[in-house]
Amino acid sequence: MTRILSSLADLAPRYQAVYCDIWGVLHNGIRPFDGAVAALSAFRAAGGKVILITNAPRPSAAVIATLDAMGVPRAAWDAVVTSGDAAQDAMLSGAVGRRVWHLGPAKDDGFFSDIPPEHRDSPAIERVPLEEAEGIVCTGPFEEMTEVPEDYRPRFLLAKTRGLPLLCANPDIVVDVGDQRIYCAGALAALYEEMGGQALYFGKPHPPIYDLAARRLAALGGAEEGRILAIGDGVNTDLVGAMGEDLDALFITGGLAAEHFGPDVETPDPALLEAWLSARQVAPLYAMGRLR
Repeated sequence: MTRILSSLADLAPRYQAVYCDIWGVLHNGIRPFDGAVAALSAFRAAGGKVILITNAPRPSAAVIATLDAMGVPRAAWDAVVTSGDAAQDAMLSGAVGRRVWHLGPAKDDGFFSDIPPEHRDSPAIERVPLEEAEGIVCTGPFEEMTEVPEDYRPRFLLAKTRGLPLLCANPDIVVDVGDQRIYCAGALAALYEEMGGQALYFGKPHPPIYDLAARRLAALGGAEEGRILAIGDGVNTDLVGAMGEDLDALFITGGLAAEHFGPDVETPDPALLEAWLSARQVAPLYAMGRLR
């Protein structure tokens, strides 16, 4: 049975490191959650290591700049690992060819321009129209605040007919920006697969992003086996990913699925929580309304 916690400090002696989701746990896309910032800062102050692990489709430098702009203090984390980091490595290695159609907003242009040192000598990736592409790099809808996956069905039909693989830089289906829910690259990739196309994934719950997180943690001194805690609000990303990596998990119920656990976002109803988790065949060790 999932244990409902009142504070991350309750677990601090048991774990040496956490892999903590960002959007929905540390901030809501507009402002940070003060309780989460305090909890992670206290965990680090007690000797723990915090790896922020996110399905953002941008290199980690861009995510760090966003966190800084929001006012999230550097004291709250040690390293940031993004789906964009793992997916960018695959793209630059030629996973979907060298001539690609970029499906995504202009804010994700850094995915193509911010080249990590280990790929500075790799052959260039050229962005071309869909009709000339060898593959697709999807970081999200062009107009993420207004578009839905079905808007892309005609273009996906052409891409599927041409046999183009789609690299998904963010497996998330939706995310909340303040009070508005928008579609992510994962929703577009799911439609492409439903239509018979091939999609490649590198963020949570898939192994590449966890491999990268493990390397970043090792560079910080590592953690003993069984003493890493995964924290997140996504059942199909954070919880399924933790299960696949054999990590203990803390489910933040006040994120994407908050409406299912009762009227108080800070205090999930135990019976509703157990029924909801059972229906999805996941069983995190811990749950908490908001990280604090």
